[in-house]
Amino acid sequence: MHYISFYGGSWTKMTGDFDEQQFLAELGQKVRNLRALRGMSRKTLANVSGLSERYIAQMESGQGNVSILLMLRLTRAMGGRLDDALPNSQDHADWLLIRDLLQRASPGQVAAAKRLLSGASEQAANAPRVALIGLRGAGKSTLGRMVAETLGWQFLELNREIECETGIAIGEIFAIYGQEGYRRLEQTALQHVIERPGPLLLATAGGIVAEPVTYDLLLGSFHTIWLRAQPQEHMQRVLDQGDLRPMGGDKAAIDDLKAILLSREPLYARAEKQVDTSGLELEVAANRLLQAVRECAAVA
Repeated sequence: MHYISFYGGSWTKMTGDFDEQQFLAELGQKVRNLRALRGMSRKTLANVSGLSERYIAQMESGQGNVSILLMLRLTRAMGGRLDDALPNSQDHADWLLIRDLLQRASPGQVAAAKRLLSGASEQAANAPRVALIGLRGAGKSTLGRMVAETLGWQFLELNREIECETGIAIGEIFAIYGQEGYRRLEQTALQHVIERPGPLLLATAGGIVAEPVTYDLLLGSFHTIWLRAQPQEHMQRVLDQGDLRPMGGDKAAIDDLKAILLSREPLYARAEKQVDTSGLELEVAANRLLQAVRECAAVA
């Protein structure tokens, strides 16, 4: 019996010609990308999922068959779903119809659909407010607070808002609820921040771009600026803060950081503006961010 499947970009029959090794290689690549996107080292993923680092390494390299149950454990440990790791997977019964409609839609119709589905506020989107995105160590909190004081705006850190709403520290949230639980709380906190009136400068966590719904909600409600730096500077600033989460002190932390940055760059690049803080003195970096904020929000 032959089964029809969408694989490799075209509809094919599942026959003896099906390239299992190619499928496993693509599956491993998807898992590796998902792990990097979430900012998790193999060691951290192994601790959270209960699977060995060796098994994860073999699976990411496309070696051997993969158990569905073990894949389920891995994807859940990364705050995702099983189908997130399946090559060319579609997760909605009406996906083909939605895809065709989106292909014919105007940019305005696409924006309206995204706003409707995400619940973004029109009033909030038109307010003078800016969100800072980027990896830890880019200066979102330090520079954001300085710029907000200069402009007389309210400054918020999304992680602090999560802690205020839950009464639990971020580290404990990850330990108790995991990546998936944290992302749900992050989206809820963002929705509450959006409803606040007045000018606002928001510093977000580095991984917010990894959650499509939350990130679209952010993009639809704030002007966005990507604060970026060289990987070595990101790492040094994180070390200076005494925080290696989610690296867990792994010896390969700098390599993991580079992989995270590489996987997230296309998402960060969706921001309206970019400000590179590499090698800049604090005041110079703050002035560059201030100029970018003024340009985004059209304020003097």
